[in-house]
Amino acid sequence: MYRDQITVIEGRRFGEERALYNSRGIVLQHCSFDGEEDGESALKESKDCRLVDCFCNLRYPFWHDEGLFLQGCELTPLCRAALWYSQDILIENSKLHGIKALRECRCITLREIDAVSAEFGWFCEDLTVLGGRFESEYFLLQTKKFRFDGVRFKGKYSFQYVSDGLIENCDLDTKDAFWHAKNVTVKNSTVRGEYLGWYSEGLTLINCKIIGTQPLCYCKGLRLENCEMIDTDLSFEKSDLHATLTAPIVSIKNPRSGRIVLPSAGEIISDDPTAACDIVFTTNT
Repeated sequence: MYRDQITVIEGRRFGEERALYNSRGIVLQHCSFDGEEDGESALKESKDCRLVDCFCNLRYPFWHDEGLFLQGCELTPLCRAALWYSQDILIENSKLHGIKALRECRCITLREIDAVSAEFGWFCEDLTVLGGRFESEYFLLQTKKFRFDGVRFKGKYSFQYVSDGLIENCDLDTKDAFWHAKNVTVKNSTVRGEYLGWYSEGLTLINCKIIGTQPLCYCKGLRLENCEMIDTDLSFEKSDLHATLTAPIVSIKNPRSGRIVLPSAGEIISDDPTAACDIVFTTNT
């Protein structure tokens, strides 16, 4: 983009419907999208737009956009469904507090985001999240090709039906996470919550701390490497897995196949004749 193609707009308020519809090559600084006009879709169908320290308090501002950069912006709870059907997005040091903030978008990078947004990130592709805090329900439903590093997450029903993901150095406080997930790797992270990873395929956890009841049941191709499992009862039911655990486990129930190596177990429940997993105890702790 050439400099003479850039339009800089500073300190203005936009409240009307489609206020900057189909914009090209604009920079908005210290602007607000707000007001009694209650207009929607402020920057719909726009391209190569940059917003710095802007305030967004109206619905659907960034639909069908391409080349969008937000830095130091605030999207309030009234700014619902903010980014849909858009691509080539970079958002840094911003607040995303409206429901359904990101959906059906491609090529997205989020850095140090504070997001409080139910149904965040559905059906997206090629998503990178570096740092930040997220609070959501049904987080990242059916998103594929994603990477998380240094993220804190709290919520329920997260990472369901996702595929081809890498999660590192994260703290996940979540229930029913990774159900039906495919080809996802979690490294050096803490995952706490109930019913982790049911019906997943190709889920791998490396150097992780796993906390909560009835984890990792009905899994295919499950791998755990050097993981610690805390308060995890009735683990691995009907799963095909290979696991090395670094600490005792509360209980294991009818793993279908594979091998588990661990220091000890409080209880092994084996009342299914088809369960044939090899369980090996070691004195290493």
